[in-house]
Amino acid sequence: MLALAMSPNRRYLAISEIVQEKPTITIYELSSVPCKKRKVLSVFDFPVQEFVSLAFSPDSKYLVAQTGPPESNLAYWMWEKQRMMAIVKADIQNNPVYQVSFNPQDNTQVCITGNGIFKLFRYTEGTLKQTNFQRGEPQNYLSHVWLTEDRVMVGTDTGKLFLFESGDLRWETSIECKEPPSEVEKDELAHESESLIEFPTASSPDLSSEMLCEAVGQQQASLPQISAIAAYSKGFACSAGPGVVLLFEKTEEKEGYRENREIRIPQDQRSSDPNQSDKQDVMCMCFSPSEETLLISTSKNQLYIFTMSSTEIIKGEPAHFEYLNFPLHSAAITGLDICIRKPLVATCSLDRSVRIWNYETNTLDLYKEYQEEAYAVSLHPTGLYVLVGFSDKLRLMNLLIDDIRTFKDFTVRGCRECTFSNGGHLFAAVNGNVIHIYSTTSFENVNNLKGHNGKVRSVIWSADDNKLISCGTDGAVYEWSLLTGKRESECVLKSCSYSGVAISPDAKIIFAVGSDQTLKEISDSSILREVPTFDVTYTAIVVSHSGRMVFTGTSMGTIRSMKYPLPVHKEFNEYQAHAGPVTKMSITCDDQFLLTVSEDGCLLIWKVYDKEGRGLKREKEVGYAEEVLITKTDMEEKTQVMLELKTRVEELKMENEYQLRLKDMNYNEKMKELTEKFIQEMESLKTKNQVLKAEKEKQELQYQEQLSELMEKQSREVQDLESGNNQKLLLEYEKYQELQVKSQRMQEEYEKQLHDMEETKNQALEELTEYYEAKLHEKTTLLEEAQDDARQQLREFEETKKQIEEDEDREIQEIKIKYERRLREERESNLRLKGETGIMRKKFNSLQKEIEERSNDIETMRMEQQKLQGVIKSLEKDILGLKREIQERDETIQDKEKRIYDLKKKNQELEKFKFVLDYKIKELKKQIEPRENDIKTMKEQIQEMEGELERFHKQNMQLELNITELRQKLKATDREMHKEQQKERDMEALVKRFKTDLHNCVGFIQEPKKLKEGIRELYDKYVQQADMVEIVGVDTDLQQEYTRQREHLERNLATLKKKVVKESEIHRADNVRIMQENVSLIKEINELRRELKVTRTQVHDLQSALGLNRKNKKQGIPDTVPSRDLLPSPSVLRLNVEEETERIIELQRLEIKRLRDQIQGQEHVLALRPLSGGRLPMLEIERSHGTQPQ
Repeated sequence: MLALAMSPNRRYLAISEIVQEKPTITIYELSSVPCKKRKVLSVFDFPVQEFVSLAFSPDSKYLVAQTGPPESNLAYWMWEKQRMMAIVKADIQNNPVYQVSFNPQDNTQVCITGNGIFKLFRYTEGTLKQTNFQRGEPQNYLSHVWLTEDRVMVGTDTGKLFLFESGDLRWETSIECKEPPSEVEKDELAHESESLIEFPTASSPDLSSEMLCEAVGQQQASLPQISAIAAYSKGFACSAGPGVVLLFEKTEEKEGYRENREIRIPQDQRSSDPNQSDKQDVMCMCFSPSEETLLISTSKNQLYIFTMSSTEIIKGEPAHFEYLNFPLHSAAITGLDICIRKPLVATCSLDRSVRIWNYETNTLDLYKEYQEEAYAVSLHPTGLYVLVGFSDKLRLMNLLIDDIRTFKDFTVRGCRECTFSNGGHLFAAVNGNVIHIYSTTSFENVNNLKGHNGKVRSVIWSADDNKLISCGTDGAVYEWSLLTGKRESECVLKSCSYSGVAISPDAKIIFAVGSDQTLKEISDSSILREVPTFDVTYTAIVVSHSGRMVFTGTSMGTIRSMKYPLPVHKEFNEYQAHAGPVTKMSITCDDQFLLTVSEDGCLLIWKVYDKEGRGLKREKEVGYAEEVLITKTDMEEKTQVMLELKTRVEELKMENEYQLRLKDMNYNEKMKELTEKFIQEMESLKTKNQVLKAEKEKQELQYQEQLSELMEKQSREVQDLESGNNQKLLLEYEKYQELQVKSQRMQEEYEKQLHDMEETKNQALEELTEYYEAKLHEKTTLLEEAQDDARQQLREFEETKKQIEEDEDREIQEIKIKYERRLREERESNLRLKGETGIMRKKFNSLQKEIEERSNDIETMRMEQQKLQGVIKSLEKDILGLKREIQERDETIQDKEKRIYDLKKKNQELEKFKFVLDYKIKELKKQIEPRENDIKTMKEQIQEMEGELERFHKQNMQLELNITELRQKLKATDREMHKEQQKERDMEALVKRFKTDLHNCVGFIQEPKKLKEGIRELYDKYVQQADMVEIVGVDTDLQQEYTRQREHLERNLATLKKKVVKESEIHRADNVRIMQENVSLIKEINELRRELKVTRTQVHDLQSALGLNRKNKKQGIPDTVPSRDLLPSPSVLRLNVEEETERIIELQRLEIKRLRDQIQGQEHVLALRPLSGGRLPMLEIERSHGTQPQ
């Protein structure tokens, strides 16, 4: 794929590509689902190797395409009819052309830019004609964009922007490559390498060694290449070097633009070199139709997005692009694998990255870049581990929640293939022509499979993990047994270099594909079938887990699906997928998704459907695992962060409480202020009410005065109008009678005049008609005579003409016989005839003049007739004028009548006006009443507000009483607290005395009688005293609390007894075993007694110690039962007397320590008993004081 273009109406997409070594342009219709091919342009009338740029016209009817050098033709099509409209050679010097575009408002204007090329063409009369001429030094124009219908912005490889208007340069500026803020503060030693990275590529023709030396010498940033420009309503955006885009906005000047914003590609912290991750050249950019987002594509095949609204919100902060979805591979993908327990896909690429995808959510879960290239990858079936083959080592890594971390390296260099077994307990790794088998648990090299003579290209496990199938470039397909480590079957075809292998679910049939353009079906070391690929090389193969479908990937990037058993004929479905050879294929364990990767760096996820278009369903609905790995340090860090956040939350809570208290204080103050304001407003309202009352009384007096004045005025006006109207009526009536008399006279006079005029008119008409009829008769007779004369003259002329013709014929005959002799006679006759014809012409002219004079006389007669008719018409007009005067008089009479009628109407309207005034007076009276009602309601509101004030005062009094009661309660609780503290001090003193007495009593541990007496004394002394102390300080509340605590302790004691019973049952077996050991020890002691009769004193001491142990055992005290470790062994009994006594003392010390621990435990249980009622704070304080000295 070399170029693409989208139509302005978003319906069509044109793609330039090389198909079977031929350049083609395919136009897809995007409105249909799925997209279908609309037109394919593959046959051209001109030489072409490739199309480097395409563009649609504004109405999407025309397509313009620019070919690459050496042809450099610019073609103009009406693409729907596949008709070539025009073609022109854009460049003669074989310079590269980068971009072509249409004028956004004109279908006939096209712009192209290239190295030293900036041309505008216009389509006229079937050809493309250049309309501009380049001036100045030629530049390497990399990109351009139309800002308006006559303005084009162009960018160069030296960081210059040129604005052309109608082909003429109007404005220019230079862009400097700026360092990001973080890099400016770093050390300056790395500046030279960074500046070299920012230079244009060495293949650029404009790059010279002088420029490089100058830039490095001056330690300045290189000139940025403006490789992409896009326009929007406020201005335009352009690339400004690696990873930088600048936004320009139009200034107030007519032709100027200024830089408004700088946007950078952010550094990728997961990259192997984060400092260089943002150094990506911007290849293309575009704005969304709503101009809300800016999208760019880079030289590393990444897509970034930027929201334009953020430029206005945060103008001070540096702006950065974000990934459109997630980071993509920027080089060929070499490895692909899936797992069983999770919907994960692992891929590795020559861009030194390993990525983990989720094919259900179509997202990128993890990715990491390394220093070496990754050739192969395999996921553990659990989805928790990944095996990656790098150029230097094979690494087994953990998939943590947010990282891919290595925990084991294997010395397998250049591992091109690796795969886990289906059970996950083994994995195979390929090193050249050797397959190493390792254990996943012990990491030992279990086996090495040697047998291939060439590189191993593909390895696959059987479903039961007992077999391993491999294929290589040596044309061999081997089946290995993992139990013996030997080959079970083999199939060698040296003419074929295998690239992929697959196995059926029952492990009986092997499928292999290679360079011989066939798909082989192998079983028992023999090829069962060979299915042709129809002139395409298969590069990868995979078989569905159901065994009914086979999928293959081709070197053309297509995917084919076919049924099993394999078809012989061309019975398969082929899908166009990748732009390069398919490198790996995999199908999920439930046969729902097919995953393919290619050298074009794309991972495609295909949904598998059956014939009827239904998706396959999983047989067993087992949910995917959601467990993830996380290290202990990460957990500790996260717990630490959680603790910090909790403390922060507590601090925020405290701050919020403090702020709430402040707000309460403020609100109370505001309440006081509001109450004060309310009282003031009440007083002001009272004053206003009084003022309103006074105003009301004044207004009532004013209204009454106005009413009386209006009534008087109205009565006067009515009387005046009546008298005036009566006088006017009388005058008008008299005038009317006079006008009637005048009109009668005038009518009689005009009738007489009309009658006389009609008589004179009739007489004149009769006379004129008689006179002109006589004249016409005379003229007609004269015309007839003239016509007769003319006819006679014409006859004579025709006869003379005939005679002349006969004479000429005779003369011609004589001339033929005697030409020379009759020549003179002929001339004379000609002269004579000319004279005669002249005479005849004169006669004819004279006759014509006479006819014209006759016609002029006729016209003069007609003019006179017309004049007479005009006189008649003028007289008729006079008659009409008189009639109009009569009508006007009638109209004046009617107007007078109308005036009389209008005056009557006015009188009626005055009466209506009187009625309206009466109605208004009534309404004003009605309006006064609601104001009085409002005043009443205001008074009621004032009374209610006074009642609320009284209620507020009562509530304040009640709250003050509650506060005093609470203070008294606080004082009482403080007293009780002091009493309890004193009691606690007494108890502490008593416990101390008890401890000292108990310590003294423990001294008699070897004398049971004294020990027993001491314990009795302790019981008599402290138990009774404690009861007395409790009885003295007890009151009714304490007694209730004591009973409740006693019940609670009894319940706890019952539960503890149950626990003791369970524990005794658990330890019964241990006690039995200890008793058996004790029996054997006693036997040994009896033997030693017989042997040691000599040392009676020593034996007496030993018998007393052993007798004490026997008594404890007989009494069944579980607390004093010695453990197995504390019993003396036979070797100890054989020691001397001093060592035995030391042993006994040590045992006694341990027993004392155990008793002390039990006493402390009982005290702790007593301290933790539940509390109730108002005693809760005192008991808490008592418990805290009791635990401090311990």
